[in-house]
Amino acid sequence: MSINLKNAYYRTYQKAFKVVMPVFNWDEPELLKGPGAIKDLPALVKSKGVNNVLIVTDKGLMSLNLLDSLFENLEKQNIKYTVYDGVQPNPSIENIEEARRIYLKNNCEGIIAFGGGSPMDCAKVAGARVSNPNTTVSQMRGLLKVFKKLPPFFAVPTTAGTGSETTLAAVVSNMQTHEKYAINDPKLRPKYAVLDPELTTGLPKKITSTTGMDALTHAVEAYIGQSGVKSTNDYAEKATKLIFDNLEKAYEDGKDIEARENMLVASFYAGMAFTRAYVGYVHAIAHNLGGLYGTPHGLANAVILPHVLEYYGETAHEKLAKLADIVGIDGDSDKEKAEKFIEEIKEMNEEMDIPEHFDFIKDEDIPTIVARALKEGNPLYPVPKIMDEEDCTKVVKAIRGF
Repeated sequence: MSINLKNAYYRTYQKAFKVVMPVFNWDEPELLKGPGAIKDLPALVKSKGVNNVLIVTDKGLMSLNLLDSLFENLEKQNIKYTVYDGVQPNPSIENIEEARRIYLKNNCEGIIAFGGGSPMDCAKVAGARVSNPNTTVSQMRGLLKVFKKLPPFFAVPTTAGTGSETTLAAVVSNMQTHEKYAINDPKLRPKYAVLDPELTTGLPKKITSTTGMDALTHAVEAYIGQSGVKSTNDYAEKATKLIFDNLEKAYEDGKDIEARENMLVASFYAGMAFTRAYVGYVHAIAHNLGGLYGTPHGLANAVILPHVLEYYGETAHEKLAKLADIVGIDGDSDKEKAEKFIEEIKEMNEEMDIPEHFDFIKDEDIPTIVARALKEGNPLYPVPKIMDEEDCTKVVKAIRGF
């Protein structure tokens, strides 16, 4: 098939999917918000008729005692809980299956995901496996492959980045093939979420910066793509403004509770935007760097974002210029404002000690990265400009930097 025919097919696919999107349930999660909101979660769990929960988290969060108030208040509500804390930074199929086994062994009735994107993604797919025992994780890959709804699901983000507490996506790593891929289905979207900034005040600077840039990537990719609607555009604009105003404040002063809360809201808004409008090639490439090299997702997005925006060129100038206006960047033309917006992203990265390139990318891995990124991105992602193999190779080499 010629490039022109392929591109025409991709655009037709994306337009058709945009048409059917309103059919799905887009109800927002029920929120508990504000400092100390985590203490109110057990009462909410109890009110939903759940008396036995699986808590999915990681060992790092357990060691920081961040879950202590949750445990205490679950006990006050006479809710039994079991903890699975084996989630890895890029959750694997093995993590998911282990969480599922623990859920079933302990006769749990619901799931609390506590942590960053990795615990939440692991918990989502573990819940999907509980409800869909005859569908393997690999069979859920892609779109609309989760056939039955999850058990009652409560999401507690401890980073302001992934927006997973409101998205229909979960990302899984196959440790055998070193492949990282997304599962996308409205049934994965949490019904309840807690936005408690006190849970984020102890985040290291590196996690603050990279997860914040992850949220910015969600907002920007959703905004410049071709599947946005008024609601997703509004969310993306609000998220972008909040991130530009608050991320470096939270980075410099982790105890700034207002900045931390604003970043949690920004991450939530960005999640609201991309869960319906989708992302783009930044994510497609980032997932594969995570799969091959274990690169943290937020860091990968932060480094890749300006390179991909430069590749889009004039196809993204008008929308990037609108974002520039929103964050207070001036210019005499859309082109100038868009380029200044991209430069500002680079400067934010530099200020927060995020590298400009990934020099660890190996020559021999580039064809695999390109093939897998294009497989993920085409035809699903409604990007401003469609990449082919040559385009993607050039971008990956630019990301590598030599």
